[in-house]
Amino acid sequence: MTDSAEPAGERRTRKRVNQYGTGRVALLEAAVRVVARGGLRKLTYRAVAEEAGVTHGLVVHHFGSRDALIEEAVTHAIRTSLSSSALNTGTGKAADFVSGLTDMVESGPELQAFQYELLLEARRRPELLPHLRRLYEEYFEASRRELSRMTSRTVSRGMSRLVFAALEGLVLHQLVFGEREVTEEALSELRALLEGLAENPAEG
Repeated sequence: MTDSAEPAGERRTRKRVNQYGTGRVALLEAAVRVVARGGLRKLTYRAVAEEAGVTHGLVVHHFGSRDALIEEAVTHAIRTSLSSSALNTGTGKAADFVSGLTDMVESGPELQAFQYELLLEARRRPELLPHLRRLYEEYFEASRRELSRMTSRTVSRGMSRLVFAALEGLVLHQLVFGEREVTEEALSELRALLEGLAENPAEG
């Protein structure tokens, strides 16, 4: 099916995706939005095409199979999440830790919802677990690296997982309930705890 086969009014209102690289990213972002709204079960070629404003055939052309579309959407989520992640401040100061977390949630709620939807779906579809583990290992490592900078010592897997679990819970709560100010209050408490740990590493 081509654009020329569509009604003239539809051709005028649909968005166009022509360039290969830009088009592929646009389709992946559309896939993220579809899953964020309706869960993985709603992810179809037609749903992505409608969301992106392109033809069904273009989505098929780019991805070939629904599994390929899912895998590439997860990979896209990894790259996007890590590039916008508040974990990589790099200063080694507790006061700066995840300073952009609330802004990240507000500016990209679909991306956060997409990841939570995948977590839930992975309980029913174990084949998704390798993709999710790859995503979360990146998060865990970023947490461990930043905590090590703060405390000037090697941080255990348990500690980095504990801190990340707290952050993930706060992201989920802000995503669902809003209440940015509550998230900021909780982050202030977490930073105070980490600052104490940095000042007294022998007690950690």
